Amino acid sequence: MIKARAAQLGRQPEATLSIHVVGVSGLILILLLGALRPINLGSLSLAMTFLVGAIFVGENVKEMCSGFPVELLTLLAGVTYLFAIAENNGTVGRVVEGTARFVQSRRALIPWGVFVIAALPSMAGAIGTAGVALLAPLALRLARWHDIDRRMVGLMVVHGSACGNFSPLNALGAIVTQAVTRNGLQMSSSALFLGNLAYNIILAAVIFLVFGGLRLGWREAKGRQPEPENKQVEPGPRRLRADQICTLLAILAVAVAAFGFGLNIGLVAFTAAAAIHLIFPASSGEAEKKIAWGVVLLVCGIVTYVAALQRYGTIETVGHGIAGLSVPLVTGFLLCVVGAVTSAFASSAGILSALIPLAVPLMARGDINTTGLVIALSISATVVDATPFSTVGALVVANAEDEERRRIYRGLLLWGAVMVVTAPLLTWLIFIMPAAP
Repeated sequence: MIKARAAQLGRQPEATLSIHVVGVSGLILILLLGALRPINLGSLSLAMTFLVGAIFVGENVKEMCSGFPVELLTLLAGVTYLFAIAENNGTVGRVVEGTARFVQSRRALIPWGVFVIAALPSMAGAIGTAGVALLAPLALRLARWHDIDRRMVGLMVVHGSACGNFSPLNALGAIVTQAVTRNGLQMSSSALFLGNLAYNIILAAVIFLVFGGLRLGWREAKGRQPEPENKQVEPGPRRLRADQICTLLAILAVAVAAFGFGLNIGLVAFTAAAAIHLIFPASSGEAEKKIAWGVVLLVCGIVTYVAALQRYGTIETVGHGIAGLSVPLVTGFLLCVVGAVTSAFASSAGILSALIPLAVPLMARGDINTTGLVIALSISATVVDATPFSTVGALVVANAEDEERRRIYRGLLLWGAVMVVTAPLLTWLIFIMPAAP
């Protein structure tokens, strides 16, 4: 596509290499400016999409906007709108209050309960975003009630959902398996599922330790359980109001529509929220003003620019360059690095669909173990989804309380950066090196 565009503009096809250099340099500049100045990275990304597309590639407006993630926008805005209404009318408070009675003093079990619950939908075949979208708002408020680090609970939701990414029932697992088998290669699907499951469980244990999980148990043992931050638990259950009952039914309907019928969860959430707001305007308040538009701009802008890099062939060019190296083990490691870095800003499924075919020659020649490389690539490209630039990470940030959003954003950004650095190396050492011929 880029060569054709270059020819239309009268350039030599060889000059397209400069487009890739400009594209990668633009991404580095976005991240650098975002770190130095208090500006939303999404606005910088949209501006860079326009500048690179118009000046260096010659794209028209339609082409430049083709990578804008409309579905992601509706997902983030629709879910936060629905739960803003649920919070305004007290539904979220009632759910958290009921959960608090059930949990009582067992605060240390809350993060692990969230982790297990988040894993179930994706293991059953649901896309990870659906489970995170519905669980993250409630989990964050439950953590606030019990004075648990919201970063811990948010990451537990993300990595719990990631446990089921390569379940035999999950679409992502099918994408990876088919990308391998259609090239006449064989791999162990069960090893992929179990390897990913074990890796995320270990990460959950690290999260629990790093973000103060042991202190939860210590406080309970000493009898110093803190009181809820803003509320006292009522002595007995109260009857739900009509608007709260309708809100609970609406959330349940959204879950059934997403998990049972595969409908777009963002649009379904918008429909449910609009209906509740229309029927109960007084208790819904100005819920639309609580939509996390800053997070929407951040993620949609970043995704639009990375989609442009994919459209230019930059990521594929980098992958082909790495795949052409003569040292198989180094090639496998570098492919995992590319998968981790790019997937932190883009679709994991799309990145894996692009990178696995590049690794096929290595696997076909027997230079590297097929199952080991696929597991390493798959984990490297998915554990980085905790970054605020990915869909599930953005859902956690978007559903945080206003005063906590910046802290949670920084926590997920730092954790995601650690995943980008460590996942390729660790998966290479664990899954590729031991099976090297």
